Amino acid sequence: MVGTAHRSTGVEGVEGGVGLTALLVAAARAIETHRHDTLAQDVYAEHFVLAAPACAGWPVRMHQVPDGDANPLWGRFARYFGLRTRVLDDFLLRSAHSGARQVVLLGAGLDTRAFRLDWPPGCTVFEVDREGVLAFKHGVLGGLSASPKAARVPVVADLCADWAAALAEAGFDAAVPSVWLAEGLLFYLPSGVEARLVDTVGRLSAGGSAMAYEVKLEKSLLEYRESPLYTSTKHQIGIDLLDLFDAEPRPDSAGALAGKGWITSVHTPFDFTHQHGRGPLPEPNDALEGNRWVFAHKPRV
Repeated sequence: MVGTAHRSTGVEGVEGGVGLTALLVAAARAIETHRHDTLAQDVYAEHFVLAAPACAGWPVRMHQVPDGDANPLWGRFARYFGLRTRVLDDFLLRSAHSGARQVVLLGAGLDTRAFRLDWPPGCTVFEVDREGVLAFKHGVLGGLSASPKAARVPVVADLCADWAAALAEAGFDAAVPSVWLAEGLLFYLPSGVEARLVDTVGRLSAGGSAMAYEVKLEKSLLEYRESPLYTSTKHQIGIDLLDLFDAEPRPDSAGALAGKGWITSVHTPFDFTHQHGRGPLPEPNDALEGNRWVFAHKPRV
């Protein structure tokens, strides 16, 4: 049962920079959880927001947003994160039920899928992130007496360094089919780091493995600097996403996986808006225009 967490110590991992975006997504998931037409449920999300001084005053319910869904940040952008959560939840569970018993969350942030999804027996969820982020999450969830629904293994690692060694030391078995997730991660990483990360996933994946991740395809992110999503995020909560995104040309990670024999598919978020009947639709000067959700499967031998 979920109780009330006290304000947590050890919040430095989420108090600024990219770490703060994890709290943005948590607030969006909290709002999504309490919508009448919710796409995804995360009863833990609001507790992260309430525990971090950096987001004091942020909404966790739509009725706390004066202009409601008309608000670009807490309306449209938050709904985007809710849709993304649902689509990736479904992908992970399908993969697990198809035989991938290891789940690796790269840049796990404040992801609570180990606690809120109904995993099949024998699943292990590896959460890879920096120590400060994992410590903050551990403190909040511990205060709620939350119990994971699968074996949960936090892995402290820098994704710009040799995270594969830390994952192996934590018990990951490269001979076993796995499902990998890089949600809201790759566009913060230098191009070369993304390429190495995808190559490492390919190397560590047995046949029957799968991967999902998000990329941005714009030629220049600055073309969207005046997009309502970016300006409202900066002005309302002080997060300048364009300063956090890596500006280098992005690698063709889907093509790299396909070249290694993976079967890939690339979708716009709007594809899933139509599928689910709710979510963001295209609009002028749209910061979501270049977003793509990539799904990949490595065939069994």
